[in-house]
Amino acid sequence: MFHPLSLFVGLRYVRARSHKFFVSFITWTSLAGVCVGVAALIVVLSVMNGFEGDLRTRLLALDADARVVVSPSVESASPPPPAVWARLARELRDVPGVTGVAPFVQSQALAVRTPQMLPVLLRGVDPAAEPHVTRLARVSTAGALAALKPGADRVILGEVIAEELGLGPGDRITLLIPGVSAGGLPTPTLHRFTVAGVFSVGLADSDATLVYGNIDDVRGLLPGGGLDQGLRVRYRNALDAPAITARVRAQLPKGFSVIDWTEDNAAYFRAIRIEKTMMSLILLLIVAVAAFNIVAMLVMVVTDKRTDIAILRTLGASPARVLAIFLIQGLTIGWLGVGLGVGLGLTLAFHVNAVASFLEHTFGFQIFNSSVYYITTIPSVVSWSNVTVIGLAALALTAAATVYPAVRAARIAPAEALRYE
Repeated sequence: MFHPLSLFVGLRYVRARSHKFFVSFITWTSLAGVCVGVAALIVVLSVMNGFEGDLRTRLLALDADARVVVSPSVESASPPPPAVWARLARELRDVPGVTGVAPFVQSQALAVRTPQMLPVLLRGVDPAAEPHVTRLARVSTAGALAALKPGADRVILGEVIAEELGLGPGDRITLLIPGVSAGGLPTPTLHRFTVAGVFSVGLADSDATLVYGNIDDVRGLLPGGGLDQGLRVRYRNALDAPAITARVRAQLPKGFSVIDWTEDNAAYFRAIRIEKTMMSLILLLIVAVAAFNIVAMLVMVVTDKRTDIAILRTLGASPARVLAIFLIQGLTIGWLGVGLGVGLGLTLAFHVNAVASFLEHTFGFQIFNSSVYYITTIPSVVSWSNVTVIGLAALALTAAATVYPAVRAARIAPAEALRYE
């Protein structure tokens, strides 16, 4: 005979007899519910992690991990000269975690190609310096970055700007840059540039607004000042931005401030965190419903096994042993469902694009149409911390579901159960 007794009887009760179809049906329904709920949670959170990572990559494709600018609280008629920025850049390169520092200037402008005009952000960068060279090279037209030489009057446009103005490499574009004269009167500057290339990162904030030029050419448009300027800083690991930014901030002299990408894009990732939390709570309801099914199933089993319980108690089984029998039965069903759900969820999460392709070919539809969406595949990143939390939460729910029926079974009085047998 298999020992201990509670484990043996509990596992026997898991297999309902053929004439107890309803109990058996609820048992398998509960197991399937737990499995589906856990798998859905893992797949959905993995896909949302993938979209979050893809968004982060696109946001950082053209932008730096952090930027150092003059503090807004400092009121100064004249901006810091280039020598101050150069000295500050040398100091910041020695900060642990910083891999590159490069100057930039930028200004609001109007891109003009008769009869159309578009508001853009003209940004002057040094193509030979970090962190712009690698990131621009990944997304710009081949050879366009090398064409941004001082005095060449060339620019790289976002794809949306190029499409709306009907521009391509080699075409000419006029930029109108607002300025202010010494007397305080507005004096806009007009300058014609040659389009050296077109970039696309899949974000409207970049593709529809950014125009890149050489930093010396952009500075020359407003020699008297009026341009926003600062330093673009690149980190070894963008995910460590808050910690590295704190070290950079400690090195900055008074009058300068640093802003990293997590602060610039806080709204994006706050929205993603809220969505992930809400989706987790909604999908966890599937597991909760399955847990209620386990409660109902065990209550029916306890009612059906009253005679068996009375006999066991008469033979000397303690209430604790009876309690353990039904705890084992419920935990076996619930935890088996959790285990199968984790396995199914990980399988789907690691092969989500294969599953999507199968569904597209089978039912004749396209999930992400390339003519509409920037993303044509479903990104999926499995977070083992998420999997652990999901598994533990499901285990806790299913374990809690077994307590009431097991306690009810332990309180059955043998004489009362056998009275009418």
